[in-house]
Amino acid sequence: MSLYVTLEEAIDAAREEFLEAAQDRIQGDEEPLPDQFNLQKYIMQDGDIMWQAEFLSAEGESIDALTFRSGAAAQAIFDEDYDVIELEEEWLEEATLYEWDEGEFQHEPQTDTEEGAAAAEEWDDEDDYPGRDID
Repeated sequence: MSLYVTLEEAIDAAREEFLEAAQDRIQGDEEPLPDQFNLQKYIMQDGDIMWQAEFLSAEGESIDALTFRSGAAAQAIFDEDYDVIELEEEWLEEATLYEWDEGEFQHEPQTDTEEGAAAAEEWDDEDDYPGRDID
């Protein structure tokens, strides 16, 4: 599982992976077109936000991520015609996964340890974008 610090990095990596995987399926100068864009947001135990993204064609196999956009909207993201802040604002917080143990994620922050309680407090902070400074 490849996680990235920024949404842009995750999208760029997903685009590269999609193009590499499509090399076997496309012929000539045909351009591969994604039908679906999947996205997953992770909050790590230390409070860092990480992203995982993927583009899929109709026959692709998915990572464990939320289908975020499909059709023309997925193609627009693939073509770099998107606003990162808008995508982050449209993310459904109830779909965020929180790290409980190394490599294990759940939909709620861990609160039964001192570190987990501190992280949960940070996650529940009034700041809509923890870990990111917005002027």
